[in-house]
Amino acid sequence: MERKPIIGVIGASSPKPSQAKIAYEIGKRVAEKGWILLNGGLTGVMEESSRGAFDAGGVVVGIVPGPTTKEANRYVTIPIATNMGHARNIIIAHTADCLVAIGGGEGTLSEIAIGLKLGRLVVGIETWDISGILKVSNAQEAIEKVARHLTSL
Repeated sequence: MERKPIIGVIGASSPKPSQAKIAYEIGKRVAEKGWILLNGGLTGVMEESSRGAFDAGGVVVGIVPGPTTKEANRYVTIPIATNMGHARNIIIAHTADCLVAIGGGEGTLSEIAIGLKLGRLVVGIETWDISGILKVSNAQEAIEKVARHLTSL
């Protein structure tokens, strides 16, 4: 059995409505491709991408910061409790085959930086403007870039 690609979706815990909509669409498209969605398991972009994947019948892995899986949003199908706080960002960046960043603050920036340091593709929508991020404007374009990257692995 071939391993399914793991797509990390990272971003704002309190996103703008446009970012929440994009996160939902990304999650849905990840699931439709048969890929696994990975995120921090909480609110905002994490919850909306989880909901999109869940609604499309996908698998959602949530790497939560606290000591219990109970803090994961209701759309996470596989919650993983770390009790590591923000250090869980390292697990997300190491586990994902690539990352899609939507908006976000310093926590998202840390995941982007770790992902780039590891040589991961980081696709960004309305997020930090730093060297190395492949900027796109919508969910369809993001998924196309991810799909192209996955075929090169």
